[in-house]
Order: sequence, then C-alpha cells, then structure tokens
Amino acid sequence: MNFKILLFCLISYSAFSQVGIGTTAPTASLDINGNLRIRSLDQETNENTIRDSILVVSSDGIVKRVESRKIVQAVLKTAVKGKFSTSSLVNLTLVGNEALIPFDDEDFDVNDEFNTTTHEFVAKQDGIYSLYAQIKANSIISATTNFGLSVYKNNVLESTNSFANVSVLSANVTPPIRNVTTLISLSAGDTVTFKVNSDLLNLSLLGDSANTYFTIHQIR
Repeated sequence: MNFKILLFCLISYSAFSQVGIGTTAPTASLDINGNLRIRSLDQETNENTIRDSILVVSSDGIVKRVESRKIVQAVLKTAVKGKFSTSSLVNLTLVGNEALIPFDDEDFDVNDEFNTTTHEFVAKQDGIYSLYAQIKANSIISATTNFGLSVYKNNVLESTNSFANVSVLSANVTPPIRNVTTLISLSAGDTVTFKVNSDLLNLSLLGDSANTYFTIHQIR
C-alpha cells in the first residue's frame, strides 16, 4: 500500500513538474516558502564560469543567473569624461541661437551612459550628479557677440554661462572660454545635453580635449 502511495506521488510530481516546500500551490519547478540552508559548497575555479554564475532573486521571487559585470554596473556610480574625436576646429551651425555640442568621443564612461552618436547622457540610476563642461571658441568671435554654454536636462535649461565679448581700444579682451559647473538631480532615464548659444549663425569650437570637454560624476 505504501508503495502505491509513493508511486502516485512520483507520478503527480512528474505530471505537474512542480514541487512545493512549505506551499501547496507551487509556481515554479521547485517552490520554497521559507529558509534555505546549504551546509557546504564546492569552490568554482573556472574564471569563465565565475563571470556568469551569480544567482540573484528577482522581484517575483524567482532565482536567476546574471553576469557578475552587470551586478557591478548596477551599483557602480557614474563617471564620464567626454570630448571631441578631433583636435581640429569643430564647425557648428546655430538654429534659434543655439546648437547641440556634438561630443563624439570619451576618455572613460564606466557605466556606458553617454551616447557618442546622439551626443546625450542618459542616467541609468537615480542620484545627484556633478557636471562640468568647458568650450573654447576660435579667436575670430568679434566683440559684442553673445557667446555661451548651457546644460539641459530633458531638453529643459538647467544652467548657463553666457555673456557678450568686450573690446578695449578695438582689442577683444574677453577670453573665448565658457564653462559651467552645476549639481543636478537625475532619475533613471533622464537625459543631459550640452549646447552652445550665440548671436552668430555659425561658429567654431577648438576640438582638442584640453580646451573643450565635459565631465559627469555621480556623487550620491
């Protein structure tokens, strides 16, 4: 009789392919409602296996395997330094007195958040970010010409540094450098872009990374 009961249980488990411990309504192959203790484990020494053998619990309680790199990236704070890919002049055409600065290269981007094609930063996690950007125009910008640098969050102006060039005795005495430093609160998915603004229809920025670049660093 006991053998028949055991056989029936095995057939039932096989038919439904789900086993519940601490629950009568399992929703996975093995559904444990309670603690799990593993007394001992063998140490894995294969590096290729280690990179892809970390188990995590998803929001629905299912245990899944993820790459170790993704776990590090999920908690790694943002650090980006961007620049132009050329040291030559970068010519811009302004529409409505402004133009997107097409930063298309990076020194580093630890979380892969800056897109060098769309020239925008997309935050992967909520936090407070420190931003710095600097541009330098070529020397032919004339006096009384407005020239500035702005930071936009989701296409809304956050911070700007813009003023007209000044001349003394017909000599331009205003440095052709503009920079912006600010703190900004970002949620995952928020975008940050940098734009130049001026009264001119066209202007040129120095492309070398010592004069024109930006940095974004998550501080908390």
